[in-house]
Amino acid sequence: MTLTLVTAQTIIAKSFDHAKASNLKPLGIVILDTRGTVVAAAIQDGSSLARFDVARAKANAAMSFNMGTRSLEKLAKERPHFLAGALSAVQGGMVPVPGGVLIKSTDGKIVGAVGISGDTSDNDEAAALAGIQAAGLVGDGGQG
Repeated sequence: MTLTLVTAQTIIAKSFDHAKASNLKPLGIVILDTRGTVVAAAIQDGSSLARFDVARAKANAAMSFNMGTRSLEKLAKERPHFLAGALSAVQGGMVPVPGGVLIKSTDGKIVGAVGISGDTSDNDEAAALAGIQAAGLVGDGGQG
């Protein structure tokens, strides 16, 4: 399975629906395919300037290590020197906090990643997971 534009747009729309229902702050969402290419992105009205960049860096972190950014946050605490080195090596930047979620097919294959920024990291992750699930796919935010 490949991640299509239609599927990416569904994830964005459903993530925004979750954000509205949960009364979250304005979000920025970036969706990458397995090559790290932006498939779709959207920034809600009233969002701050950095939302696209932070959301992309969360998605990029998840794709770069094939793990949700909640796991990368744990890794950063356990092995700070490794992650500090990785930050300089990974093109496109990384933000190793929750909100970078792998998108998996129902058979477990990674097809892309969502990065969301704008509210708390936990709320960003919850919005991503809701959007992915609504699109009929499986989200993996990592384990804390």
